[in-house]
Amino acid sequence: MHALKLCAAGAAMLIATTAAGPVAAQFFDAPPPVQKKAKKTTKQAAPKPVEPATPPPAATAPPAAVAPAPAAAAALVPKRPPPPPAHENCRNTGSFGTWLEGFKQKATAQGISRGTIAEALGGLTLDGSVIARDRKQGFFAQTFLDFQGRLATANRIQSSRRKMAENKATFDRVQQEFGVPASVITGFWALESDFGAGMGKFPILPALATLAYDCRRTEMFHEELIAALQIIDRGSMRPSEMIGSWAGEIGQTQFLPTRYLDYAIDYDGDGRANLFRNDADVIGSTANYMKNLGWRAGEPWLEEVRVTGELPWQEADLAIKHPVAQWAEWGVKRIDGGPLPQSNLTASLLLPMGRFGPAFLAYPNFDVYTQWNQSLNYATTAAYLATRIDGAPAMSRGRGPIPGLDFAQTKELQTLLANRGYDVGKIDGLAGAKTRLAVKDMQLKLKLPPDSFATPELLAALRGGR
Repeated sequence: MHALKLCAAGAAMLIATTAAGPVAAQFFDAPPPVQKKAKKTTKQAAPKPVEPATPPPAATAPPAAVAPAPAAAAALVPKRPPPPPAHENCRNTGSFGTWLEGFKQKATAQGISRGTIAEALGGLTLDGSVIARDRKQGFFAQTFLDFQGRLATANRIQSSRRKMAENKATFDRVQQEFGVPASVITGFWALESDFGAGMGKFPILPALATLAYDCRRTEMFHEELIAALQIIDRGSMRPSEMIGSWAGEIGQTQFLPTRYLDYAIDYDGDGRANLFRNDADVIGSTANYMKNLGWRAGEPWLEEVRVTGELPWQEADLAIKHPVAQWAEWGVKRIDGGPLPQSNLTASLLLPMGRFGPAFLAYPNFDVYTQWNQSLNYATTAAYLATRIDGAPAMSRGRGPIPGLDFAQTKELQTLLANRGYDVGKIDGLAGAKTRLAVKDMQLKLKLPPDSFATPELLAALRGGR
């Protein structure tokens, strides 16, 4: 599922818009995660294709793209420019067939062989179900507590620990080479595909072509479709073997084709990177990607904490970071009531459900989670799941009843804020990052606790013309 980016800098907080499902790999109610990479370095030459000695396996378990050998795995990859924002409420014009012929010409100009183009794109038709899924705002009423309750399950905690035990030597090596803990990798692995059980059964090429034609995110999926053709062109996979999610992701940790090309590595040295059946390659490739996103070895990522009612709520914002010692001075404590360390490590105070809900210190490594997936619910759930795998206690429900708005009320709030000149994004009943920024600013103006969480109190004030 993966790969989508939200500009977290400058945003008060991120908010979930993705839907809970059997595996997170199948959510895409928010835009799919966009590859965000680390600092630019000299790009390595593309490796030559490694042809398997035996015919490739069946379509449900394809081989992965050939990738650099493990010795080169830790190298930082040049950063691709981010795609432009999605074009909401746009309408498609022109036929899919005409668009596809034009795309084939562009693919040829970008160096894709005519044979690959004919094999991969010949006979493709528009899949309207993919567009419907992409534009659907499903499960919008879910709270963070409901979301994490459905996904950060005891079964996934136990399955993750078993995977860690089965692959101890590989995880130890990854920890040493990339600095990414086993619990962090297995947390993503569990949510994205339940360790391979939910990789998806969609033919990837028709899905990518449909999304590249659709007006909402044409630029992003044009690049992804080109990357998929490059995977085929290098001999790493046949079109019939490209099976994954409806949004074009492949493998057990759900890499979009560009991410696949850039980060998939042959971590066991058998000559090819296989993210469908090879645990070592899945673990190494996931760690390689996270390292490129900026993972900092030896540092925490998320910690549940206790807050007091007198906290300066305007400081609770993912865009605001303070030393842990400062949060301690403001009365923030460990979840067991113990004192926070007098540390200069910076952290943000994350309140996914406002000042009465669960509270977390989000450390710099949490930024990797919000780059992996822009949904606050998903990012926080994945980070929390990793702490649970490591032995953290079950999540607190917060400090009391949590006043919140339902879908219709949130949509009304967005309309009222928009009427006052705020950019709330799409008026869709989903309190996303722009809505939360507007909520916080309005709370400050009305002298309400500015925790960025939309409440009946704020809605009543706006209805009354305050």
